[in-house]
This record gives sequence, C-alpha cells and structure tokens, in this order.
Amino acid sequence: MPHLHPTSQPLSAVARPARRSALKLLAAGASAIALPALAAWPDKPIRIIVTFPAGGASDIVARVMAEQLAKKLSQAVVVDNRPGAGGSVGGLLVAQAAPDGHTLMLSNSTPISIGPFALEKQPYDPVQGFSHIALIGNAPCVVMANPAAPIKTMPDLEAQARKLGRLDFGSGGPASIGHIYGELMKKTMGVNLVHIPYRGGAPMTTDLIAGVIPVGIDVLTAFVPYFRSGQLVPLAVTSASRSPLVPDVPSVVEFGYRKLVLDNFFGLSGPAGMPADVVARLNAACNEILAGSEVKKRMLDLGITPQATSPAAFTTFVRDQVAVLAPAVRGAAVKL
Repeated sequence: MPHLHPTSQPLSAVARPARRSALKLLAAGASAIALPALAAWPDKPIRIIVTFPAGGASDIVARVMAEQLAKKLSQAVVVDNRPGAGGSVGGLLVAQAAPDGHTLMLSNSTPISIGPFALEKQPYDPVQGFSHIALIGNAPCVVMANPAAPIKTMPDLEAQARKLGRLDFGSGGPASIGHIYGELMKKTMGVNLVHIPYRGGAPMTTDLIAGVIPVGIDVLTAFVPYFRSGQLVPLAVTSASRSPLVPDVPSVVEFGYRKLVLDNFFGLSGPAGMPADVVARLNAACNEILAGSEVKKRMLDLGITPQATSPAAFTTFVRDQVAVLAPAVRGAAVKL
C-alpha cells in the first residue's frame, strides 16, 4: 500500500472528493481483509488460564478440556497456571485480554465469586467483566468431622456449637471455598463457628484426622479415601442432591438446610465482548466433549458432575452464585 504524504498546498475542491473516495476504498478493503481472519478462528494457539498451581482439580479439568478442545478446533490449546490473590491474578489477566477467543479461563468459585471481593480494591466485575461460555460441571463441598467428636450429622454440629458456645472449623485457607461456606453456615445456623485457616487442604486434613480441630470443610474430591477408611466422618455434601462419588452421604437439603446449597463450579470463560459466533462454537464444543463417556468418567472420578448449558444459563448461574457469596466474603471481613 503506498504511503500517503501530506501535501504542501491546500487541496483543491476537486482533489478533496477524490481523496475521500480513496480513503473510503481503503477502509472497505481493510474490512474485507478483516472478515476472513474472524471466520478463520482460531488462527493461533488458544491459552486457558488456570488460577491455581498445577496438580489441583482446576488444573486437571483444564488439561482434560484443553486436550479435547484441541481435537475439536484443530488448533493447539495450552494451559497456563497463574495463581495468586484468591484467583484474581489470573482472573485479571483474562479480563484485560483481547476478546478474540484466544485467551480463556478455567473459571470457578474462587476467582469469580470469592477472590475479587476479598481484596481491598475489587479488580474486575466477575459477571460483566467476562464472557461466560460454558459450565463444565459442579463439585460440592463436604462438611466433615473427626470420628472422636460427638458430631455425626449437620444437626449434631449445630447442637454442639450451641452447647459449647464456640466450634472451630478448618479450611484450606482464608477466602477458600471451605472458609466462605463455614461463614454461610455460621450466619444460617446462628451459631459461633470460628475459622481456623490452613495453608492448603493437606495440613488441614492432617490436623482434622489428629483431632486438633473437630470439623473441616473443603471440596469433596480429595476426602473420599478418608471416609472409606473411617479416618473422617462426612456429615453432608453441599449440593442439592447426593453426590455419585459418595452416595451414602446426605445432602444439606436432607437436613433442612436449603439455604446452604452451594456448588463449587468449573467453567470456561473469556474476556467480555467476545464475538457471539466464537462463544457459540466454544460452547458447542464443550457440550460435545462433556457428552463423551471417557470425559464424563474422568469428571465423575474427580467428584465433578458434568453439566451442559448455554452461555446465557451459565451467566445466570454465575450471577446467582456471586449474589450469595460476595456478601458472605464481605460480611466475614475476609482480606487477601
């Protein structure tokens, strides 16, 4: 394309329309060039940001989806772990990325419904700041107790807290899903539950088994072996119905605690403003992947119940969860 130099003389009345016509042609040409690039999406590797370190449930889910999406889209899909600040480091990276469908996030409750509200300045709007593409699945938390504690059910936990005037519970850390769920229990039951934070689920589990703390709350997946061995007693899962991973464990609804239903979710989100056709294509690909027997089994083995939804339904799900958890985080004065 020739370089246009400014003229040293004023444009004549004839030259001005000619130049305007030339600029219009150039603009039209640029638009014509841009259209095939959008239609060719994805034309470079796609990156899925995971807001946790490698090895955890979010990382595993992201790698399963990345492998399958690469096949569906005929393009490389890479996983990029960006932990920190309750998931907000990775969340902000995605929120600020170009909305071209090449930067996505394995979204869940931490970077969406908890982390942003535990910082002094909220870094992004977890609903409006993203294109919420597809819900992958739900994984409930589990409320559990040391076998020596006189707590075998959720009503036992409430009664013990009232009797003692204080009942400690452990979680994987400040602003973790277990911590915030304990705060919801405290408010709903009207009892004094005191949070004991740990640096991860592993040290919390060690102290719970040893009886240092009587109660623990965390995502279900990692604790099934301890229930089977009798080292820990599951009181309830936090979903509306029982989990296929532990079908003998009641849900909180069975004890009458309908306000305590909460699922940690796994989904795929991108920056706000992504093209509708790209969102639709990603959503369809995710739903097809989740329908496959191999992926479905891998998800269930992780304690995740696969869920196929539309982008609109997923966005509504996110909005509803934020409406519940954001006040709990702020009310507990959780700070990261």
